[in-house]
Amino acid sequence: MVTYVRVLPPREAAGAALGEAIRLDHEARRKTRQRVATESGLEAALFLPRGTVLRAGDRVVAGDGRSAVITAADEALSVVRSGDPVLLAQAAFHLGNRHATIMIEPGCISYPTDAVLDDMLRGLGFLPEAVRGPFEPEDGAYVFVFDAAVGGVGGTWIP
Repeated sequence: MVTYVRVLPPREAAGAALGEAIRLDHEARRKTRQRVATESGLEAALFLPRGTVLRAGDRVVAGDGRSAVITAADEALSVVRSGDPVLLAQAAFHLGNRHATIMIEPGCISYPTDAVLDDMLRGLGFLPEAVRGPFEPEDGAYVFVFDAAVGGVGGTWIP
């Protein structure tokens, strides 16, 4: 079994040879130590530095130099849409007030399906739509503050 132990910085990843692909949902991309399977069926493990959060497109490397690209698995999501940025800001405020993890894209906000949050947004005049798709939520402000404080080492810091 191959064990992936580090994430390549973007400038190194660009030149890396294509290898395996590992499809993970958002929660699995936050776990640094786990057994996984590549899309070709190879058993593998992630043993990454604590606090690492993987994003779609990241490349992980094993001690023997083999690499794999991380892809985002489809997940059950709710999406609210509006052409009015003020209404979307209100939706984002209320979702954030409930500590919901959200993905912001032009004209819409997505979050993991949750009946209570769907009802709340219906009460605000939105029509949550159930979809399946990759979930790449916002990292949060602490990522950038931490990177600057420690010299821009990259990766995600979770306080």
